Amino acid sequence: MRSLKGLLCLLALLFAFPALAVEPSEILPDPALEARAREIGRALRCVVCQNQAIDDSNAEVARDMRRAVRERLTAGDSNADVMAYMVARYGDYVLLKPPFKAGTLVLWLGAPLLLLVAGGALLLAARRRRNQPIAAPKPLDEEERRRLDALLKG
Repeated sequence: MRSLKGLLCLLALLFAFPALAVEPSEILPDPALEARAREIGRALRCVVCQNQAIDDSNAEVARDMRRAVRERLTAGDSNADVMAYMVARYGDYVLLKPPFKAGTLVLWLGAPLLLLVAGGALLLAARRRRNQPIAAPKPLDEEERRRLDALLKG
């Protein structure tokens, strides 16, 4: 029972870490603006992290991005204006769900294509290996047989 409580506490702490990414000094006093900032922050990717939203990242760049989002919102920009500003500044890569267009084909199709190429290479290697006859090992000579017998007795 004690280990179960410890495990639950550990899980609660692990799930609480993303909440620590947005610092209290960054939170806007207006709850409506803060809710909009959080919504935008969940849609933007930290440009130095591995597929992590800026609200979940502790990176300095993510902190700067959160600050820019909040500055744009307090200046009166709409959510779409803020997103357009961030895309103009960082490119389509900043969006966690980038639009499907010629410039983002690598983002959308890169992983599936890499998976298909790797699968094809493995399939070809398996076919080549299957078609090659396996050579039978040569029999042991007298010296090798004596050494083997000595090792087995030994």
